[in-house]
Amino acid sequence: MERVAQCHCGQLKAITTGEPERVYVCHCQACQRRTGAVVSSTTRWLKSQVRIEGNSKVYARKGASGFEINFHFCPDCGSSVYWDGARAPQWWGIAVGAFADPDFPPPTASVWEESKHPWISLPSGTAHHPQGFPAPAPAR
Repeated sequence: MERVAQCHCGQLKAITTGEPERVYVCHCQACQRRTGAVVSSTTRWLKSQVRIEGNSKVYARKGASGFEINFHFCPDCGSSVYWDGARAPQWWGIAVGAFADPDFPPPTASVWEESKHPWISLPSGTAHHPQGFPAPAPAR
């Protein structure tokens, strides 16, 4: 399956194949400020599943994890479409809203709920995390 995420003017696109590894929402204050919304709805894809078309500008910042995150946005309309970071460089994060698809799969997790607006409701079965995703268990 192919899906197209794009900016408001259509100049910048992230074209995905297959299914996302993860769909989740983030309530951190940085995401609230970045999106202008009370929650960021995000997908995570292996970079090998994504083809980028168009020009982007990058805004880089340090995340709560301490790692740098690079946000790619359209230099014409300003829409933030996708991002990557030093913590997991093999992945692209892509905004669910950039797909503009009401049939997109719902989130399975909710992170940084310590900043969650209390009136936000999520689908049943959603995993809830007060901060970010828990670190993976150490390999044995």
